[in-house]
Amino acid sequence: MEELQLAIQAEQQNIMKLEQEMQKKIVGQKNMIRKILIGIFTGNHILLEGLPGLAKSLTVNTLAQTLGLTFSRIQFTPDLLPSDIIGTEIYNEKTGEFYTKKGPIFANIVLADEINRAPAKVQSALLEAMQEKQITIAKNTFKLEKPFIVLATQNPIEQDGTYPLPEAQQDRFLMKVKIEYPTIDEEKHILSLLTTTTDFDNIVINEIMDKEKIEQIKKLIKQVRIDDKLINYILNIIFKTRENNQYISCGASPRASIALVIASKANAFLEGRDYVIPQDIKKVIFDVLRHRIILTYEAEAEGLDVEDIITNIMETVDLP
Repeated sequence: MEELQLAIQAEQQNIMKLEQEMQKKIVGQKNMIRKILIGIFTGNHILLEGLPGLAKSLTVNTLAQTLGLTFSRIQFTPDLLPSDIIGTEIYNEKTGEFYTKKGPIFANIVLADEINRAPAKVQSALLEAMQEKQITIAKNTFKLEKPFIVLATQNPIEQDGTYPLPEAQQDRFLMKVKIEYPTIDEEKHILSLLTTTTDFDNIVINEIMDKEKIEQIKKLIKQVRIDDKLINYILNIIFKTRENNQYISCGASPRASIALVIASKANAFLEGRDYVIPQDIKKVIFDVLRHRIILTYEAEAEGLDVEDIITNIMETVDLP
């Protein structure tokens, strides 16, 4: 295991360089960047929830450049069609044959902006891509290039003209990350950056990693150790969400247990360790569970949110 620890520590230099490169354009938002990296390094999708103007799109685009990945942004609207995302077959009058025109989903990182504004048909097409890592156009099936990550955003306030994401689709996201406002010092830095930099849009972002490096990191994360006591700790929390509870109408699925293990191992890697500690679980548990627990009307009537319920459950489960 000493070799694994040395390999993980060697990668910390690249992680540091990546974060420094991101800081050329992104101020603060370290939690969002860290959680997106967990998704990319484990090959999982991330749901970002935050108000407009919090640099979600800029962060995702900049990160794609530092990782040498292709990037595509899709603005979801109520009139969007599945073919607008996955592509379609087009008839060529000169040859008398159909040819396939691939849609914007054929990229390594796909930013699904305001995903909850798209109707059910579009959600269904996206779900196949997220789960099966493939796209069906007419009679043809196309495998999506690895890595393939969907980073979706949604506005928590404005609900007019939106379509709530089905529970089955929400469960496909490894984590749901809440994006917070910057601090006053961070916002002051943002203003300084925009007013002193002659051409902000043309700041050069260097490639720090590539697809091969991401695959290497994915293999390292899989080797990170997690003790049976911590596995039991995770299971005890998950099973608490399924007990008869006046505030929970639907608990977390087995996919939540898997997600907690994956995310905690990735967090341990990002902190330079080859083993998971309880703090790794605590750092990802709210992001993993907040979109997988459905509350009762009674909970909402009493002003309780998912974070309150998760906190209460964690207080009743003993740490190993």
